[in-house]
Amino acid sequence: MTASRATQIAARRLEVVEQLASLEQELAELRRMRERLHDDDEHDPDGVSLSSEWSRLEGLRRTQLDALAAVDAAAARLASGQATVCSVCGGPISPERLEARPDATTCIDCAR
Repeated sequence: MTASRATQIAARRLEVVEQLASLEQELAELRRMRERLHDDDEHDPDGVSLSSEWSRLEGLRRTQLDALAAVDAAAARLASGQATVCSVCGGPISPERLEARPDATTCIDCAR
């Protein structure tokens, strides 16, 4: 079970890292585009849409960074033998929950 959990966590980490890289690339492209245009959002009709896209991408990037931290924490809990212990009640986290969410820190009852 631990080996399959480690594989799940590694696969999830790879997925998050790939999504983060994609977002970083989009942000870099947006920065290049922004450099070619006026930086006056108030008077530039394209400025507002660029700013809102930048904000959207930064929000997605922050979400992926948080997901990466959660996955890394799950790997550390697995290594320490605490991966199946609920952080709230100290009870077991069901294998089904961990299969669905390898980075889960709480049992299903405490998650509700």
